[in-house]
Amino acid sequence: MPSLSSIYLDHNATTPFAPEALAAMLPFLSGNYEGRFGNPSSIHAAGREARVAVDDGRDRLARLLGARPNEIIFTGSGTEADNLAVLGIARNRARIGSERHIITCVTEHHAVLHATEFLEKHEGFRITRLPVDKRGMVDPEALRTAITPKTALVSLHSANNETGTLQPIEAIGAVCHEHGVLFHSDMVQSFGKLPVRVDQAEGLSALSIAAHKFYGPRGAGALWLRSGVSVDSITYGGAQENGRRPGTENTAAIAGMAVAAELAVQSIVEELPRQAALRDRLWQGILAVFPAAVRNGAWDDPERQLSNTLNVSFPGLDGEMLIINCDLAGLCVSSGSACMSGSPQSSHVLLAMGLSREIAAASLRFSLGKGTTEACIDAAIERLAGVIARVRQT
Repeated sequence: MPSLSSIYLDHNATTPFAPEALAAMLPFLSGNYEGRFGNPSSIHAAGREARVAVDDGRDRLARLLGARPNEIIFTGSGTEADNLAVLGIARNRARIGSERHIITCVTEHHAVLHATEFLEKHEGFRITRLPVDKRGMVDPEALRTAITPKTALVSLHSANNETGTLQPIEAIGAVCHEHGVLFHSDMVQSFGKLPVRVDQAEGLSALSIAAHKFYGPRGAGALWLRSGVSVDSITYGGAQENGRRPGTENTAAIAGMAVAAELAVQSIVEELPRQAALRDRLWQGILAVFPAAVRNGAWDDPERQLSNTLNVSFPGLDGEMLIINCDLAGLCVSSGSACMSGSPQSSHVLLAMGLSREIAAASLRFSLGKGTTEACIDAAIERLAGVIARVRQT
């Protein structure tokens, strides 16, 4: 259990390191010749030992996803996995055909938004950015209307990192399947929190995950790419990952990611209702100390909302002062806005959902995890009451 001197409610940003994942990594981090430090591409014994570990990690992730091992591509992050999917698939389709149209949505993570912007500005692609409703959801019928014979790829996230809104991935996949269009989903926020099985996902062509979102190491991610789907490498220099992602594999991180993924998937059934109950306890506590609070996301439908995520706007309060005072009070949360050069920039997600800039800037994201307890929630509510009182006085 985390120390109550600092209450960590920012698990959507990153999670604590699972001890079991660290233990799986340590043999590959030894600094002496007795460690398993070999290069997985080397043909000698030390290299073969590292290769076995990489292949084992690939097999274990594939089993969890219901995939084939050769469909798993290891990357250095979820962002890289998103970039490889979006840039790699788009360039491949344009190179072998004439498809230069991509569909995404306005609330995507910047890993997808910036990748599609680059293709639009520098490589002649046309990008359709679907709107979302007030809950942050895409309408599958809007997607159906947007698809053209030139559509190379649809890239829509599964769960929004700011609000926890879950997109109707099944319906989106069905539309893509109907039109024969490749569909990539950023599942960085949903894997380990919800069941994810590609053998049961109609129309899904690729998905991205990141280890540090499910209690694994930072600097480790993976792209699942369905057999038969081609991708152009976005980096150059080697034949690793079947030529799709050059560079020496991070053996230790892969071993840790596989263990963390197994633990996360095993705990879903227990953690889903437990974290949902704690999230709702937090919301009721916030309402008690600030009745004007507004809950953002698809909170009215449990099937469309991550159980661990609560995004709240505090109308009339200064957003920058809120986040600063939360930090001073030992509350680790995220703001709905990012302060850049001292100028608050409202969340693109909340603005797309129809919130005003003022309300969007006065928003906080609380994201719970395995270590969150009732004691954490109750202490957080008490501290938040003090934070609100101080901000009101400024």
